[in-house]
Amino acid sequence: MGSAKNSGPARQDRAALLEAHWAAENKAARKRKILAGTGAVAAVALVGSLVTVAVINDPPPPARQDIEIAGLETFENLNAEHVSTPVDYEQEPPVGGDHASTWLNCGVYTEEVPQENAVHALEHGAVWAAYDPSALTEDEVTALQEILPDTHAVVSPSEGLDSPIALSAWGAQVTVETPDDERIADFVAKYWQSPQAPEPGAACTGGLDGPGRVA
Repeated sequence: MGSAKNSGPARQDRAALLEAHWAAENKAARKRKILAGTGAVAAVALVGSLVTVAVINDPPPPARQDIEIAGLETFENLNAEHVSTPVDYEQEPPVGGDHASTWLNCGVYTEEVPQENAVHALEHGAVWAAYDPSALTEDEVTALQEILPDTHAVVSPSEGLDSPIALSAWGAQVTVETPDDERIADFVAKYWQSPQAPEPGAACTGGLDGPGRVA
């Protein structure tokens, strides 16, 4: 798909924005801990004033736990063992569980990917956008590709889904009808390289290229 090749800069920009998003959140959390430990009322009042001004001019991003997503399903106590046999997953697409020892390389695919390898990518903090190719136009598929960041994300077709698009991360999933649904961006902000994954930030390259990888 030639359009997938042109989506790289936009997806790289989203990855950079997400990195900045969580860097800002972590910095704010560290600042709160420092202020809590000083016990200096005057210093707290001064910083509070500065923070108020900063919030008015540049509101901080919401914390992951504060992002609410309508229709979100979460799953707990998922196995994470490496296996060499096919796995019968309870969810479609799967959101975690036993998986292949080699992870799927993140990127854009034009063919269905092996689920056991894709789940290993989820273990590393990837977000997986699976779509029913019979339910989306080519332009909608391109739009979906451009929403996802350039790293730690998989976009692939999956015939027979219950919804046109299914967004999955380790232990979480939401389904949407179109790529312009704002819940897609919210899901990425909440779960991309989420600490809820067993190995967030681990490699999403250097593994297995599934069939039809184009970017």
